[in-house]
Amino acid sequence: MQNFVYHNPTKVAFGKNSIGYLSKLLPKEGKIMLLYGGGSIKKNGVYDQVAKQLEGRDWVEFSGIEANPEYSTLSKAVEQAKSEQVSFLLAVGGGSVIDGVKFVAAAMEYDGDTWDILNGAKVTSAVPLGCVLTLPATGSETNKASVVNRSEMQLKRSFVSEHVRPQFAVLDPEVTYSLPDRQLANGVADAFVHVLEQYLTYPVNAMVQDRFAESIMQNLIDIGPNVFEPTNYEVRANLMWNATQALSDLIGVGVPQDWSTHMIGHELTALYGLDHAVTLAIVLPRLMQTQRKQKHAKLLQFAQRVWGLEISDEESAIDQAIEKTETFFQQLGIKTRLNEYDIDQSAASKVEAQLQKNGFLKFGEQGDITPSKAADIIAASV
Repeated sequence: MQNFVYHNPTKVAFGKNSIGYLSKLLPKEGKIMLLYGGGSIKKNGVYDQVAKQLEGRDWVEFSGIEANPEYSTLSKAVEQAKSEQVSFLLAVGGGSVIDGVKFVAAAMEYDGDTWDILNGAKVTSAVPLGCVLTLPATGSETNKASVVNRSEMQLKRSFVSEHVRPQFAVLDPEVTYSLPDRQLANGVADAFVHVLEQYLTYPVNAMVQDRFAESIMQNLIDIGPNVFEPTNYEVRANLMWNATQALSDLIGVGVPQDWSTHMIGHELTALYGLDHAVTLAIVLPRLMQTQRKQKHAKLLQFAQRVWGLEISDEESAIDQAIEKTETFFQQLGIKTRLNEYDIDQSAASKVEAQLQKNGFLKFGEQGDITPSKAADIIAASV
């Protein structure tokens, strides 16, 4: 196992009616900005619940953060928050809203062009933030990562900073009852691939991380067929907590990590506007095939421990594990081929060009995935 320092200070309030605990978590002094997306929280009652918890405090709001949070929209939020002298940010929504608010928090205290934050500039401070999660998927509620879109430049960029880790996260599974099936399916797939990006690399004898990762994946496989039941609290509760733990940092400490599926998937989202989880479900099976030699030992472990396959023939077991993984996404209702979204072979060269343009020349846990190899993966995914 590799050396690591682990510290996750995010306080989690989990369970039914946990939004009622929000007033105890919010700062009593200063001005709070409530930030959310397209308004679904007003339809499902979450907005009213949050507003009640804000009673007696000085607060303002900002709405319209997109499913892939746009830099231009977030810049408007930064401008408003600064002009109103906001001292605390409250994100209410899914991972995209939380990611966007993380950028706002960093940008409010950044002296210079805020796009630099997404080009590798060091974040040295940020306005504190908390969140109320409405869509389990990304794990952004307890981690330090953020992804932001810039459509006019066809760019999707990320940054990581301990300064933007939420101080608290409120997780009430009942708020997921109003989610459409598509978002629930995406949440399961997103969480599953988050685990694989940290697990499916090469062995370093990290027993706790491996077993924890395997248990989350098995849980998601069990949850998948039942996630569309409209008011099954136990399923939604377990989906929410598994998705959080998939990217809370715990299973990623002390182990090599990949993230190439995400990097390639981000380019597909930037180019074609596909849902983030959809791009992962498209890219992952072909990437697993392409990297099967480098990932051989962990693919066998994945096949045996997660899918329960016999390992009498190693190559056959790996093929079956990859096939079962793709079938799992399909059973969630996610199409796993680009041609099913009317995207043709030209996507391969476009993704390759985007990766080169963005300076992503070598990535993956071995540093051996190049824009050219990514193009081959995309070509095989059509």
